[in-house]
Amino acid sequence: MLKVKKGVYDFLRGSFLTDESAFKNWRIIIYIVVLLLLMITSAHRADKKVIQISELNKKKRELRAEYVDTGTILMRMKMESNIKEKAKERGLKSLQSPPQKIKVIIKE
Repeated sequence: MLKVKKGVYDFLRGSFLTDESAFKNWRIIIYIVVLLLLMITSAHRADKKVIQISELNKKKRELRAEYVDTGTILMRMKMESNIKEKAKERGLKSLQSPPQKIKVIIKE
């Protein structure tokens, strides 16, 4: 038990960084720190991607709604009743007689 207490005390004091095998310990510590930095960087990049994806999905939904609204407006504009009303405003009337076909004969 005394050996465990001494080991914990030495660890808390940081003597494992200053004794003879400190070079080996420093290499491991630097390796772990680099791995931790890589892990933090990749986590931040993943979070950025998730935020960017959610913003793009929101923009896509808005554009889809605008597309549907524009399509609805276009369909209303193409309705025969609306076209007749616009023509009436310009002074045009519907034909009373059906249109006639014109045939052109070219003689060579």
